[in-house]
Amino acid sequence: MTRTDIHLYTAATMNGYKPVIFLEEAGVPYDLTLVDFGRQEQKAPDYLKLNPNGKIPTIVDRAEGRAIFESGAILWHLAQKYGTFLPHDAVARSEVMQWLFFQVGHVGPMMGQAMYFQRIAAPNGHDQPFSIKRYRDESRRLLQVLDTRLRGRDWLAGDEYTIADMAMYPWARAYPWARVQVDGLPHLQAWFDRIDARPAVQKALTIPKPQPQFWDASAEDDSFAAENAARFAHDAKD
Repeated sequence: MTRTDIHLYTAATMNGYKPVIFLEEAGVPYDLTLVDFGRQEQKAPDYLKLNPNGKIPTIVDRAEGRAIFESGAILWHLAQKYGTFLPHDAVARSEVMQWLFFQVGHVGPMMGQAMYFQRIAAPNGHDQPFSIKRYRDESRRLLQVLDTRLRGRDWLAGDEYTIADMAMYPWARAYPWARVQVDGLPHLQAWFDRIDARPAVQKALTIPKPQPQFWDASAEDDSFAAENAARFAHDAKD
């Protein structure tokens, strides 16, 4: 059996879905290793050799004999390697880079903290109303920035669907899990609809594991929320 070039290490998180979306959209074969947070596999010595930050996702590009970590860097690497979902025009490429950085520097961290304080810290005895309000308000502001950007356009950068959209989608679309409202943001919601309708994206959201609670407020499940809080309880210790 021919070995694939790409070996992906990931888990069912917003960052973890990003490379899966690219690989499924591009039709690139890949090997998959699921990283178990409950067993702290992301901190294991062998994994830290690939990703010294002990996070997911990570890929090993076997053709190049090296590992790449950080989800934005992984998307950029894959787009360049396979020549897709990245414009050739220099100005459009710059736009992709700007919105990719906007996601990794703003949307991900702020919505991630909104999720952390509500979904992990509070259930583990560290309820911080000020912090929750701070991160939810800032997440809403960032979603408003996206809504403004998407007025009169289908995609975030250039005139085509790119890795900027792939990076942004799992985070912005997880607004129910962050308990951030998207009412009054019609352009953002239309963008959600366009990406929701892409079969490869919907397949990717089942790999490595479907998490409907992230995307759909009606799927809220107390047992899942409790399990999630318990799985990350070590992150909420003083």
